[in-house]
Amino acid sequence: MIGVGKTTLTKLISDHLGTKPFYEPVADNPVLPLYYSDPKQYGFLLQIYFLNRRFSMIKSALADDNNVLDRSIYEDALFTEQNHLDGNISDQEMSVYNELLDNMMSELQGLKKKAPDLMVYADTDFDTILYRIKKRARPYEQFENNPSLRDYYHKMWAAYKQWFDDFDKSPKMRVDLQRWNLEDPKNQEVVLSMIDDKLAEIRGGNHGASIKIA
Repeated sequence: MIGVGKTTLTKLISDHLGTKPFYEPVADNPVLPLYYSDPKQYGFLLQIYFLNRRFSMIKSALADDNNVLDRSIYEDALFTEQNHLDGNISDQEMSVYNELLDNMMSELQGLKKKAPDLMVYADTDFDTILYRIKKRARPYEQFENNPSLRDYYHKMWAAYKQWFDDFDKSPKMRVDLQRWNLEDPKNQEVVLSMIDDKLAEIRGGNHGASIKIA
């Protein structure tokens, strides 16, 4: 979910494990502001843009044992399906997207490493999400005068909970970034220790891993 703290957590893990971070393309995404201004016109274009970038990122990340992604191809369909339900993507566009995604996922199965070692689900309550979106002040993300955008955020926040329950591509863990607010260095140590413990459980004590943050 946007505003939950993925970028901060990704940098912490990357620095901690001495790994390469892969960040979601936001600042250099020319389609994202267009989408926020007119979701129905740019919904499909945005999802194809993200899908292409996420496919490239995860192929690069899985080529090495020790990388961290702040978002990945595995959750891309969650956003596309919501855009489809909201009428921003047509049935035909959804069909094209699903065929393309299936082809990409099939190609990933041909790689030596086929999935991340661990998926870390960053979670907070919805009010915290809204507070952090306001605090980082990206103009096109602001919702105070846009109730439909606020509703969209809430739908995605709720959908992610079910997505986490259903995710089965790799081992997974949930981190409560409301309880363990990463602005506190002591909380950073706690969260990194929890991730270390989970990686040790998965990899028999070897903490190097490819990780994705959701």
